[in-house]
This record gives sequence, C-alpha cells and structure tokens, in this order.
Amino acid sequence: MSHHPSYTMAGLCAAGGIAGFVRTRSVPSLAAGLGVGALYGAAGYLIQQNRDYGHETAVAASVILGGAMIPRAIKTRKPVPVALSVISLAAGTYYVKKVIEYS
Repeated sequence: MSHHPSYTMAGLCAAGGIAGFVRTRSVPSLAAGLGVGALYGAAGYLIQQNRDYGHETAVAASVILGGAMIPRAIKTRKPVPVALSVISLAAGTYYVKKVIEYS
C-alpha cells in the first residue's frame, strides 16, 4: 500500500509540470515536473514490486521537489509552491519513516 502515495505524487508532479508549461511556456517547469514525476513513478513501481530501493527513491524525489519548491515558497508565498513544499515534506517524512521501518 505504500506505493499509492508515490504514484499520487508522480501524477501531481507531472500534471503540475504540464500545467506550468501550458500556462507560461516554461520548459524548465515541464522538464522538472516530468522528471520528478518519473522518479516518483519509478519509486512506486519498485515499492509495488517489492524491489530494493523503492522507498529510498521516493525520499530522493521528495528531497529534489522540496529543494526546488521550499525556497520558491519562502520567496514568493504563492499557493502552488507552498502547497508543493508541504506535500514534498509530508511525502518525504512518510518515506523516511518507511526506510527506517524496513532497516
């Protein structure tokens, strides 16, 4: 069941990247959204297949997303960066907990 949050994050990141591109023609938003979404998707697949490093991959994706969004949220205080910052922290916390449980 711990693959569901990862797949959800994959969808949110990919949709956000596409929305950012459609709205502002921002290729970096598209690349980042699809890239982080793919990383979360890979993590979800690894977790679902009970393979090694799935939870660790989800933690890495959360760190990347948080590293990009938290400074932007602090600077702009716009709703989307703030929401993505909070979600990345929540997902990261969840998957760090999972990594610790399975160690």
